Amino acid sequence: MVAVKREIGTSSSSGRSLMRSCLDAACGCQIDSSEYLEYDYTYKEARHGKPQPLPRIRAPGEHYIDTHNDDPWSFSFGTGEEKGIWMNSGDQAGSIMATLVWLLMTYSAVTVTLLTVTEGIHPVLGMIYTLLCAMALACHAKTSLTDPGSVPRAAVPQEEQRRESPSHSMCGQCQTFKPPMSHHCRICNRCVSRMDHHCPWMNNCVGAANLKHFILFLIYTWTCAAYSLVLFGWNYFFCADEDCTFHVVVIHLVRAMTFLCIGAFLFTSSMLMNVTYGLMTGIGTIDRLKKKATNTMSQSDEEPIALKDVFGIAGFHTWPFPIDPVFDDYDRVMGYSTPQRLVREQQFMEQAACVCMPVGQQGAGGGLPSSKWNDSHPL
Repeated sequence: MVAVKREIGTSSSSGRSLMRSCLDAACGCQIDSSEYLEYDYTYKEARHGKPQPLPRIRAPGEHYIDTHNDDPWSFSFGTGEEKGIWMNSGDQAGSIMATLVWLLMTYSAVTVTLLTVTEGIHPVLGMIYTLLCAMALACHAKTSLTDPGSVPRAAVPQEEQRRESPSHSMCGQCQTFKPPMSHHCRICNRCVSRMDHHCPWMNNCVGAANLKHFILFLIYTWTCAAYSLVLFGWNYFFCADEDCTFHVVVIHLVRAMTFLCIGAFLFTSSMLMNVTYGLMTGIGTIDRLKKKATNTMSQSDEEPIALKDVFGIAGFHTWPFPIDPVFDDYDRVMGYSTPQRLVREQQFMEQAACVCMPVGQQGAGGGLPSSKWNDSHPL
């Protein structure tokens, strides 16, 4: 069985229902209520006249959706586990560089808008560029404010990891389980699952949970730079009349923007090649630098990272937008599990198995469909 974890829980059942309906509509899927792994502790059998329905037993390869939210609900900013909103505010240089990205993108959008107002380019071309800028900034904000995959203190190895090795790595700074391919970030002061690197332009780490948003930012920024260079190049080389000549004031802004676009184009091109190489080889930037320093690149046995482990399985229509991906197996992608989720899963499966088993057999064997759930129990 694989798990799809959507952290959309609310404090009330009505809020959960509303959030769930919005999520189902956004991802284009309509899932029956029995597909959710949750339990309403305020449910009164006397009031409803029937027991609370339990989730059905899944066949191998099926999905379930765990709507329980283990994250804190406090209105606080930071990278600590108790903070409600992820934001790295301890790195002043990163904050300045992230702000600079917004200023430069805004400058380019204003320049293209002025070209449209002064009839230097067609309004449709200006609208396309501002839309690309808006998408790039949205992806930048999502990358900066999204937990990159920080490992909680309660993290435990997965069942497969415990079977393969009796001992596991521990982080000397966090004093917690350290999943494979994870690294401790000194700036964020957290261990990050499948950490690629800490990006100062994002003011955040790039890990398993926000890699999609980072890739989208690179793609939209690269497209903005290439698009503007094509517009300026066409005007410079092929403009032969006054109708397409830029205004004398705006042309100075265009010259400065041209140098910015060339730099952005080269930088994002190199970053896209770096990310593509990481996906194809399964080796992140930090791991690759370590292997090159020790001359062990030829001994690498990592598997390529599947696109579904980056963009999720909610549908191709969700890939171009900066919305959180839905993974088919959240624990596998992150490299760890938590006792709370495993206990919830085991309890529900035991209850569902007891309901489905004949009355004479419910008292024997614990009601579990297989020994897998016992092996997954971390206690």
